[in-house]
Amino acid sequence: MLSRFMMLFGFFALVLVSVYWVNRAVILFDRLIGDGHSARIFLEFTMLSLPNVILLVLPMAAFAATTYVTNRLSGDSELAVVQATGYSPWRLARPALAFGLIVMMMMLVLSHYLVPASLAQLREREVEISGSVSAQLLREGAFLNPSTGVTFYIREITADGELRDVFLSDRRQEDRAVTYTAATAYVLREDGASNIVMLNGLAQTLDGETGRLSVTTFEDLTYDITNLISSDTSRRPRTYAMSTADLLLRTEESARLADDPVGEVLEEVHGRFQQPLLAVVAALIGYSALMVGGFSRFGLGRQIVFAIFLLVLVKLVESVVTTPVRANGNLWPLIYLPSLAGFAMAAALLHVAARPFRPGRGAAPGAAT
Repeated sequence: MLSRFMMLFGFFALVLVSVYWVNRAVILFDRLIGDGHSARIFLEFTMLSLPNVILLVLPMAAFAATTYVTNRLSGDSELAVVQATGYSPWRLARPALAFGLIVMMMMLVLSHYLVPASLAQLREREVEISGSVSAQLLREGAFLNPSTGVTFYIREITADGELRDVFLSDRRQEDRAVTYTAATAYVLREDGASNIVMLNGLAQTLDGETGRLSVTTFEDLTYDITNLISSDTSRRPRTYAMSTADLLLRTEESARLADDPVGEVLEEVHGRFQQPLLAVVAALIGYSALMVGGFSRFGLGRQIVFAIFLLVLVKLVESVVTTPVRANGNLWPLIYLPSLAGFAMAAALLHVAARPFRPGRGAAPGAAT
């Protein structure tokens, strides 16, 4: 059974990761490419988001694998034959438990090491490109509004970085509007400032009070665009990118650095232990819910739906306990309540499945012996 679990787990994990990753990639593509970033940045961001996607789908893959294998064994009467030889549902649950523990170990590595490291790198890259001039202003054939009252247009950008046919309208002052046009321009960056140097152009200034238009030609003109570039220069660390050791041993310091309540820090660090436990819970529920149904020629469709319902209940418990823990860090043990509830459900189902005398299983009343 364990080998079948692992084989189907690999298949379902691949399918689910692909679906979730493609969905994430579409969102990133729309945001990054739409902002003018290159395909290399898009690929880098999608790769950095992959560990978190894997972490999210592994419990679902474990549930799908155990449910599919158990349903197949029941449909082929293999479970009925094995139970007839004396194997109880509790003993048959060992492969499902071992399978869940293997998936849990994978998730522990992801939640404590790979995901925080990838999210930290992703956060760093987001900060780096947030102030990118190329992404926000240097786009061919599009009228851009980088700031209220400012319109910017470039007809063409050559391979050597020359901007051709530049249009810049500055209407940020109520009583004054200035329009710049230039045949060519270049972007210069120096000491953290960004400037556009326009060559062979025209500056038209409209006085809002008098309605007078003045026109000035220039050979070169420097325009500061630093304030037009929105940038997130905050290097404040985030709790999801901090190491588990820091969150556990230096909880208050981590909360202060991230400017988050202590409850959110505790919810994050204990969630890294709780989420892998859900892989064991999902595997056991997927197995035990189908064992209650026994053998049926009509399949175990109702039991599968019931197992999904139990998983939904576990996730509901998880969502309910999150808010109190974030508000009060002393309630952090509630983080593990979903796993405890899941284990209790699986144990109750196995107890029902292991009862020696159940309606429909024993001899009919009054039957001859």
